[in-house]
Amino acid sequence: MLRRLADQFETSSSVHVAANGIERDDDWFLLKLQEEMGELTQAWNRLTGRGRAKGRSSEDMQRDLADETADVLGHLLLFARRNDIDLAAAIERKWLFQPVETPKA
Repeated sequence: MLRRLADQFETSSSVHVAANGIERDDDWFLLKLQEEMGELTQAWNRLTGRGRAKGRSSEDMQRDLADETADVLGHLLLFARRNDIDLAAAIERKWLFQPVETPKA
């Protein structure tokens, strides 16, 4: 599932960078992830009253938070894809996930 989602982000990102003349070298993936984390933090600060709302309604700020969270996920998946990281395997290993047992009939 994560690989398919990463492929979808790759397709969208490739179109975007080509249309804007952006070169994605190895550093770009990490720097872009960091940029998006900053934007997520800014959205959170606005939503929680720690930043200026800039005329945004509560609903707008909630949507901004969701959008920036999606950007962080997308760029994390792009970073992992670029660096040949099997993110699903790493998550299971790092977080000590156990296989889900299915009840027997």
